[in-house]
Amino acid sequence: MKIDAIIVEDEETSREILRNYVAKYCPNVVIKGEASNVDEAYALIQNNTLDLVFLDVEMPFGNAFDLLDKVGDRQFETVFVTAYNNYAVDALNAHASYYLLKPISIDKLIEAVAYVTEIKEKENSLQHQVLKSNLTQVIGKITIPLANGFEVIETADIIYCQADDNYTHIYLKQGKRLVSKTLKYFEDALKDSGFARIHKSYVVNVNAITEYKKGKGGSVTLSTGKELMVSPSKKKELLSFFA
Repeated sequence: MKIDAIIVEDEETSREILRNYVAKYCPNVVIKGEASNVDEAYALIQNNTLDLVFLDVEMPFGNAFDLLDKVGDRQFETVFVTAYNNYAVDALNAHASYYLLKPISIDKLIEAVAYVTEIKEKENSLQHQVLKSNLTQVIGKITIPLANGFEVIETADIIYCQADDNYTHIYLKQGKRLVSKTLKYFEDALKDSGFARIHKSYVVNVNAITEYKKGKGGSVTLSTGKELMVSPSKKKELLSFFA
C-alpha cells in the first residue's frame, strides 16, 4: 500500500537523512513535502491528504504538540522522531503511532512504517464494508459479586465495560451494573469471549460494534448507538478482529 507522508523537522541535515532512509528502505512511502516549522507543517497538512507525518518534537516558534493541537482531529498516523527520549509519554498522550530516537535506526524505521501501513490497510479495507467480526459468537457466562452473593450474566448480553477507578460499569443489552472490580479484571475474564480492550477506560464486545471511524485513534459505534474512542495503541489489535 502506498503511504503519503510529510517530514516535519527543523534541521536540514536530519530531513535529508530521513528522506534518504525512507526512499531506500521504505519504498511504499511517498514524501509529499517537508516543513521546518509548525506553520509550514500546518499548511502541508491542510493542503494534502496524508497517511503519515514524521514529526520532530523541538522546532522554532512551537513544537510537535502545538502542531497536533492546532490540527485537531486527524486521520493520519504520527511517528515522532527526536533526539530526546524524555518525550515518550507525551508522544503517547498525543496519540503517536511510533517513537523513533535519533540517530535513526533503519530497522526501527522499517518497523514503524510497517506498523502504520498495516493500520492504514485495515482501515481502508473496512471503509466500504459492513463491519462483521471474524469471531463466532461465544456463549458463556460470568459472575459478578452482589452484597448477598453473586449474579450470573451471559457474556453475550454485555455491550461494553467502563472503568471508574477501582469499580467497573457493565453496560448490558438491558440495564447496567456497577461492580467493585477493576476494568483489568474484566479484560482478563472476557478476553476469550470476543471482547477487546480499546482504551484505558473501555472493554467492548466486538460483536456489538457496528461502525468504525478513522481519527487519532478512531472511534467505534456500538449497537446501542453509543460512540467510544479508541486509543492509538489499541487500534491495530481492534482492527484485527475485522480484517
